[in-house]
Amino acid sequence: MTQRAGTDVDVAAQTGPQPAELDEDSARWMSSLRSTGARRDQAVADLHALLLRAARFEAGRRAGGMPAADRDDLAMQAADDALMQVLGKLDTFEGRSRFTTWAYKFAIYEAGVKARRRIWQDREVTLEAESWSLIPDTGSGPAAEAEGRELLHALEDGIRTALTPHQRNVLVALAVTGVPIDVLSDRLGTTRGALYKTLHDARRKLRGHLGDQGLAVLADGYVKETR
Repeated sequence: MTQRAGTDVDVAAQTGPQPAELDEDSARWMSSLRSTGARRDQAVADLHALLLRAARFEAGRRAGGMPAADRDDLAMQAADDALMQVLGKLDTFEGRSRFTTWAYKFAIYEAGVKARRRIWQDREVTLEAESWSLIPDTGSGPAAEAEGRELLHALEDGIRTALTPHQRNVLVALAVTGVPIDVLSDRLGTTRGALYKTLHDARRKLRGHLGDQGLAVLADGYVKETR
């Protein structure tokens, strides 16, 4: 059946999905935060208190060994930054979750980033290491390990020969050494997005290198010879 132009179906198709109707609590938050005067000031203070609670939880989870005063300072900074993020993004809230659930995510993210940076602030991030290896020195393994070791040797060769120095440094730091991407972006003076792009390009080159060697990694982790 042909749908006539101008019907409700056509209008819905053109405008796309509509924001969900806000629940009562979320609507109250949005109204208060968009108001002025004492009502807005109180809503902002209440929101900061909620964000601080979430940030303290995340800081405790990620940096439990940190002195309590430092951990609380980290949580306060995270709550402050999360508050600015939430207030700046009110127009993006579509009501697909409760407002507090949506806002908590900003505090958790900020606390996680700050905890990683604090933990790594005195740790050296070594780039262009003279030597590194994906393969532990365990001696001659059983025959069942041969397939996996062949792949690791091919990966090491690809990292050394198929990647640019920058791609190699980023891949080794993030995927081998385990440096958090937030920390690496700070040390290199770049953005997370740029590092993700570099990592994506490096992995693509490595897949091509493995293919040239007659190897491919299957979804279940096994190595398949394509020769």
